[in-house]
Amino acid sequence: MILKNLKLIVTSFILLVGLFSLQAKATSECFENTSRAIFKFNMALDDAILEPIAKGFNKLPEPIKVSTNNFTSNIGTLLSIPNNILQGNINQLGHSMGSFIVNTSVGVLGIFNPAEKLGLNSHKEDVGQTLGTYGIGTGCYFVLPILGPTTVRDSIGLLADSFIDPFAIMTIREHEILSTSGNALDYYSVKGATAINFRAENDLNFTSLEKNSIDLYSSIKSVYLQKRKNEVKNSSEDQDDWGNLDK
Repeated sequence: MILKNLKLIVTSFILLVGLFSLQAKATSECFENTSRAIFKFNMALDDAILEPIAKGFNKLPEPIKVSTNNFTSNIGTLLSIPNNILQGNINQLGHSMGSFIVNTSVGVLGIFNPAEKLGLNSHKEDVGQTLGTYGIGTGCYFVLPILGPTTVRDSIGLLADSFIDPFAIMTIREHEILSTSGNALDYYSVKGATAINFRAENDLNFTSLEKNSIDLYSSIKSVYLQKRKNEVKNSSEDQDDWGNLDK
């Protein structure tokens, strides 16, 4: 009950911010002081929990790390399929569907990635990117607890993702798709594994950014906004050293 109320409060908050801020530029801040305070909380959480787990994960044998990345990426491909349809990108739709089918079957639930060897490369797409392709502006920038940096457009997209993502529908939405279903534990376990995998792959990047940034908050903001800009354009141009940020 508490979790449902919290979700309702967060949803209402994001939508309220969206109504007033969607036309703002991403370089502007919805409430910078609050975002900086949340950012400090997130960094403390990272130092205490996520970073140690990520460093431990990096010490595991390479096949385990690769299999984890393949598995979480394969499930993430499910969200790309409806977004490819919404974007009218038939070519990428074929890649997404083909990649998921091949990796789930021949690749043993995505543990292996034979689709890549067949030339099937699925771009990760979400509703935030889809809205961007429709010409909808980012809105102002802010930071969410645990979830981290976002914009008004991306936060609205994040909510919408849970309604069109087949994996979310089968788990947290508790509906069957093709006689397949799951539960909330499945959803949050995969999301947790995805976060750990991402943090582990970018451990050196995070460390470097922390050491070399005069203002870490502003540096993270810049990296995030550039990353999202490139993702909306499906572009690899103007990428900085954070090559793994598209995972």
